[in-house]
Amino acid sequence: MKKVILPLLLGLFLITATFAQNSKSDALKSIDNQKEKYTTIADKIWNLAEMGYQEEKSSALLQKTLKDEGFKITSDVADIPTAFIAEYGSGYPIIGILGEFDALPGLSQKAVPEKESAGGVAGHACGHHLFGTASSAAAIAVKNWMKKTGQKGTIRFYGCPAEEGGGAKVYMSREGLFNDVDVVVHWHPGSQNAASAAAALANISGKFRFHGVSAHAAGAPHMGRSALDGVEAMNAMVNMMREHVLQETRIHYVITDGGKAPNVVPDFAEVYYYARHNRRDVVRDVFNRIVKAGEGAALGTGTTMEYEIVNGVHELLPNLVLQKLVHDNLAEIGGFTYTDEEKSFGEKIATSLGQKSLNEQIALEVQPYKETARAYGSTDVGDVSFVVPTVGFSTATWVPGTPAHSWQAVAAGGTSIGHKGMLLAAKTITASVIDLYTNEELIQRAKKEFEERRGADFTYEPLLGNRAPALDYRK
Repeated sequence: MKKVILPLLLGLFLITATFAQNSKSDALKSIDNQKEKYTTIADKIWNLAEMGYQEEKSSALLQKTLKDEGFKITSDVADIPTAFIAEYGSGYPIIGILGEFDALPGLSQKAVPEKESAGGVAGHACGHHLFGTASSAAAIAVKNWMKKTGQKGTIRFYGCPAEEGGGAKVYMSREGLFNDVDVVVHWHPGSQNAASAAAALANISGKFRFHGVSAHAAGAPHMGRSALDGVEAMNAMVNMMREHVLQETRIHYVITDGGKAPNVVPDFAEVYYYARHNRRDVVRDVFNRIVKAGEGAALGTGTTMEYEIVNGVHELLPNLVLQKLVHDNLAEIGGFTYTDEEKSFGEKIATSLGQKSLNEQIALEVQPYKETARAYGSTDVGDVSFVVPTVGFSTATWVPGTPAHSWQAVAAGGTSIGHKGMLLAAKTITASVIDLYTNEELIQRAKKEFEERRGADFTYEPLLGNRAPALDYRK
């Protein structure tokens, strides 16, 4: 009897494994088959270029795309009109995919390799039009795979506005919208294909508003108290403070309102500050010292000061179990080659960046896997990573060597180079999520690592406190 049963079991296992592999392959092919659809969506969002919490049309487009595919849509989540959740399936495992779609102020740029404004007020200099579209494409591909295979569980897409300084994911985390999720997957546009462990800086940002007394700057200066003096005195003190903070600290600011005319003593002025470090406790301390500088500046200039914390995000918590899985899938799918037209575009972009020539090989390669990283920027994904095991990666949507938040990034994001990187990201997410559904042991290992890294006594506390979403921070 054993001689009969064992071959039958082995045969059943092989058939099941083959079906699973073929269905995964079909899911990836379905993304390529819908290439025109997804590039059209991405280009529409690229042209809309809506800034944080103003992404009404971009959010509506992604919601309609997912609703048309059978997802249940919950809009206006966490008291944010452009935030939403799209969900398909029921029960566990619950796997979340993050999508973003906000643009940056300024940086309007045509999809050409020379700096040429498109005449808009904002531009997708961080590629979030590709981010939201690829994540939607992956959610749809996984949903179709679940229907085909009868896979149990829930796939959930999170429409996340205002990553660029607005911190929507912080409010969404604070509202508990990720509490029941097993794993979250995200990605980000970049200049190379990489899925190594990432890092990000904790960040608190705030606007400091000084109020003075207006007067004629020449006729009666003694009667005035300059709010701009308050801002400049504050900036001087903070700049001296740079010598006396931990060296990994980053502090930067812009004066958003310095008065209206030189011959009028400004009765109002505002400065917008960011404080960053790779530990949130250090950021809290640095920001509190910035506040003290503002208070001292107001006292010394005879003005008054009030401040508003606009945003606050945690550093990023890595998860190597998930990271290795995503890297392996990205490496298996591989990068992409440039057409002659893309090479010509890329050469001109490379020249504008001061490079001797285009290194197109970077788009074809996947960077070697690394388990450590140095943090430079900040992201509200950090807060999500302290609530649920989270993993991310990047693909070469920009010409190699392109920095984020540049006109060159905007330009490439509106071309087939950006589209190719977007589709690679969608397929990598799809493959990784399917692997998680079909191997729940990976989820359990990821959760174990998550708890160990976060600590048994950890309590999530948003750095922005109890404030309502800063829906007007771009106005």
